[in-house]
Amino acid sequence: MAAAPRINWTREQLLIVLNLYHKLRFGQISSRLPAIIDLAEKLGRTPSSVSMKLGNLASFDPVLQLRGIKGLQGASHLDRDTWDEYHSNPAELIPLAQEKFDALFAESENDTTEVIPGKGIRRVPSPPSGETETHGIAKRRKGQDYFRDVVINNYNGCCGITGLPVRELLVASHILPWSAHEAERLNVRNGIALNRLHDAAFDKHLVAFDDELRLILSARLKSFLPDVTIAYHFEAYEGKVILLPDDGIPPDMSFLAMHRKKLAG
Repeated sequence: MAAAPRINWTREQLLIVLNLYHKLRFGQISSRLPAIIDLAEKLGRTPSSVSMKLGNLASFDPVLQLRGIKGLQGASHLDRDTWDEYHSNPAELIPLAQEKFDALFAESENDTTEVIPGKGIRRVPSPPSGETETHGIAKRRKGQDYFRDVVINNYNGCCGITGLPVRELLVASHILPWSAHEAERLNVRNGIALNRLHDAAFDKHLVAFDDELRLILSARLKSFLPDVTIAYHFEAYEGKVILLPDDGIPPDMSFLAMHRKKLAG
């Protein structure tokens, strides 16, 4: 029996796979992973094919190269060109890739998705709206959807301070503000997965992290001690190192230093 003809990958498919690539940690790339199985079905490919393509793309990843990980050999010229295009123009290509990724699972053009590696990819219905989004607003929302998945999955779906594993209560906190640092908006190293309470405290500079990634409490926050609520939710975690999987990407230390300079007195 003749072998089935090989179906070449397209640029659009590679953009979609790149979207998933950045929402997984390298150790999760497996044809048995539910998220990979779900995407393979939508692309009309086998999970092994998608897993192999993720491994090919990993061979270009400078973060993995610094860790001595080479990825799979055999990447195509199109793989390289798409990787370079994607990472040289993230402000345009990341929202575009997110849009194409969402469209595979959507019932409405405004639907988005949530990638939970061990459980799969689920559609997130859009709320009813009486207004049509402008292109700029839609692109920003797609970028924010992408950033949330990338950051929360980088922290294994848990709060980096408390370890809280309830995804609905987690926020992808920006270290450098979205409004003031356009170039870092979608950078995973500019994000920390935090529960909603600690996200608010981090955003208001009531907490920060030192050069050893240990939690610091501001003088303003400490002024409320010995209040039992502050002691339970904040003092109990002071000095503890941020919780990050061994294969997670750590936050940028220079970003944390900039944030720390504004710690509330």
